[in-house]
Amino acid sequence: MAASQIPHSSDNRSPEDRPPEDRREPALDRRYLRPSVFWSIRQGFPGWLQVTLVAVSLAIPILIWASLSYGQFVDARFLPTPSAVIVRGFSMLLEGDLIVDIFASSARVIAGFSFAALVGIPVGLAMGTFYSMDSLLGGFVRTARYLPIAAFVPLIIIWAGIDEASKIIIIFLGIVFYNATMIADAVKFIPNETLNVAYTLGATRWDVVRRVILPATLPSILDTLRVNIAGAWNFLVLSELIAAENGLGFTIVRSQRYLQTDRAMFCILVICMIGLATDFAFKLLFRLWLPWADSKMS
Repeated sequence: MAASQIPHSSDNRSPEDRPPEDRREPALDRRYLRPSVFWSIRQGFPGWLQVTLVAVSLAIPILIWASLSYGQFVDARFLPTPSAVIVRGFSMLLEGDLIVDIFASSARVIAGFSFAALVGIPVGLAMGTFYSMDSLLGGFVRTARYLPIAAFVPLIIIWAGIDEASKIIIIFLGIVFYNATMIADAVKFIPNETLNVAYTLGATRWDVVRRVILPATLPSILDTLRVNIAGAWNFLVLSELIAAENGLGFTIVRSQRYLQTDRAMFCILVICMIGLATDFAFKLLFRLWLPWADSKMS
């Protein structure tokens, strides 16, 4: 480019000598997020909208069920109407067998879940706290998570018989390894700086475990138990295949055998209701026991 073609500024003054209006920087092209209530990310959410969305999420499958059953798109033997299921449920309640099934299944779930918590919590804390325990137990625990519990049913029958012990063992094995793994991961998320501060203040290893790691992990422990108790109810049906004489899972399987779909569906609804009540109980316990923790329960 020729020298005569090079543009020259007509103002050779330094920026300090220019008037204020000439010293301003050009406006930046900034983009601002538009406010959104529905798509807000971890921000305030209206209570009325939350209730509405929950109602919609529950109403949609019920409407689909009602449309298919009342419209006779599916044979009533395979998909009874909601009213038929409710009527059958009331008759089961009046007969008294359903109450026995609820108590029997709940007792099995509570027993298996309690043993899984008593074993899984200390094992998970040990794996997350000590590298030695993670090396000793971690390989087995993480591998055992992928073992199909259904494949062990014949062996469990041989080892424990066909009484209540075998049913509780199936529920126990179905969730104990998940408890340990999830709790161990929660411990590992505690920042090392937190532990170093405790050591600087003169804490011993036992003090760090008791006063730092355990309180910091309690919210995750409670959340882990809340999530995995759903797995206990899933393994209940499998456990009650073993020579059971009562229980919700037993009734579901027996109803399937005789094409009593309305009985099976009502038992499934009962399990859902018990699960929702249990979930609410865990959330309430979280608020009462750990009010200082930031609840992220869903």
